[in-house]
Amino acid sequence: KRWGCIIEVIMGRVFLFIKLISENKKHKEFIQSQLFSRITYLPQLSPPVFLALCISSMQLLLSCMFYNKLIYINVRKAEEELGELEAKLNENLRRNIERINNEINQLMNQMQQIETQQRKFKASRYSILSEMKTLKEKRQQSEKTFMPKQRSLQSLEASLHAMESTRESLKAELGTDLLSQLSLEDQKRVDALNDEIRQLQQENRQLLNERIKLEGIITRVETYLNENLRKHLDQVEQEINELRETEGGTVLTATTSELEAINKRVKDTMARSEDLDNSIDKTEAGIKELQKSMEHWKNMEKEHMDAINHDTKELEKMTNRLKQLFPKPEQCNTELKKYSHALDQFVNFSEQKEKLIKRQEELDRGYKLIMELMNVLELRKYEAIQLTFKQVSKNFSEVFQKLVPGGKATLVIKKGDVEGSQSQDEGEGSGESERGSGSQSSVPSVDQFTGVGIRVSFTGKQGEMREMQQLSGGQKSLVALALIFAIQKCDPAPFYLFDEVDQALDAQHRKAVSDMIMELAVHAQFITATFRPELLESADKFYGVKFRNKVSHIDVITAEMAKDFVEDDTTHG
Repeated sequence: KRWGCIIEVIMGRVFLFIKLISENKKHKEFIQSQLFSRITYLPQLSPPVFLALCISSMQLLLSCMFYNKLIYINVRKAEEELGELEAKLNENLRRNIERINNEINQLMNQMQQIETQQRKFKASRYSILSEMKTLKEKRQQSEKTFMPKQRSLQSLEASLHAMESTRESLKAELGTDLLSQLSLEDQKRVDALNDEIRQLQQENRQLLNERIKLEGIITRVETYLNENLRKHLDQVEQEINELRETEGGTVLTATTSELEAINKRVKDTMARSEDLDNSIDKTEAGIKELQKSMEHWKNMEKEHMDAINHDTKELEKMTNRLKQLFPKPEQCNTELKKYSHALDQFVNFSEQKEKLIKRQEELDRGYKLIMELMNVLELRKYEAIQLTFKQVSKNFSEVFQKLVPGGKATLVIKKGDVEGSQSQDEGEGSGESERGSGSQSSVPSVDQFTGVGIRVSFTGKQGEMREMQQLSGGQKSLVALALIFAIQKCDPAPFYLFDEVDQALDAQHRKAVSDMIMELAVHAQFITATFRPELLESADKFYGVKFRNKVSHIDVITAEMAKDFVEDDTTHG
């Protein structure tokens, strides 16, 4: 029993120690199996053997403890080394990924550049094809225009041969050389036309040869474009498709050799694209040169055809002229027969000429008399205007002084010449100045007069003279009445009708106007409409105008009724 208790205590401590020192499950199970295999024999052992077994078990535990500690240290070192390796691996992996991403971006940029160049190649190819198409169309048009011109040239040559044969036949008929009948200048012109026709024919043949050469060059350019340019474009498209296929998820895991191969292919593609650019530039330059040469030859052809047409027209004119010259001798003889009575006609014409000269002299004398009469009439008209202006100006000054005591007014006649801007003096001074100017010129004309101006001063001072535009409304009314009264004195009318002419005047001026009307009423009748009492003092008869039911009624009223009406209107006005 005592040994059993000791064994239980030892085994409990041992298992606790195993739990503490052993973290590995397999290692723990191995120690437990070894201890259990030894514990099963404990009841059968003697105390010395039991002690030996305990000592061996302790040795086993200590060895396990040391081994576990050693394993723990190694594991820690391995974990640290593993962490360092993982960090280095992650750093290297990150760098490789960045490098691969940069290379991928470069490849993408290069692919975009290649696609851009491919689009440029396609656009240039389309432009070249369109230019070739336009060149073909122009060539067809030139052929279309050239053929009728060639036919017209042939017809002209045939007509020229026919005309030459006609000329030869005419020579044979007349027995004389046709050219000898022409003038020296016409013969030189005919020879020059013949030389120019031969030269144009030779240039036409040269143009045909040049056109054949140009057609061969255009055919070679089309063949070169179809064989080389399209082949290069197909290769570029194939390489771009290959680059796009390698653009997937395998790019990240691609090796450096593959990237270098891709870079090499891209460089080769760029080099080929540059070669294509150079070849396209050369082709475009060749096409432009061909176009320039074609335009040049077309212009030359047009100029030559115009020259041929011009020469043909000139030749036709010469032929027509020759045809017209054949009947000329007979016509000249006929015309000479008409002038057989030329001497008699000359005598008759001489007599008619003398009569016409006498008639012209009579007409000149009549014209001179008419001009003198017109000058006299013009002078009389001028003097009549001057006299009338003098009288009206004098009356205007007198009437204005009566209406405005202490005031001064003058009429100014305006001229259209250089001196027209200078105003004339009033009254007699104006008439004398105009008469003096009339004496200076041979015949004064009334066309120089452009109008009449008025200058007034209500204070009588010369420095305060003003034009009509500078006056107030009442002053303008007073000046207008003064001018009417002045004209009335010069050329009186049978009656005058005034409608409220005193509306803008003050009482003093209304009284003056009333007195002037009373003075002039001896030779004329004045009918006035007024709402002021001053004009009623000198009136002979009064009429009242009333407005009832939208109808005006006129009644004869007395002076008292008129004054009451005017005063009432003034009071309630």
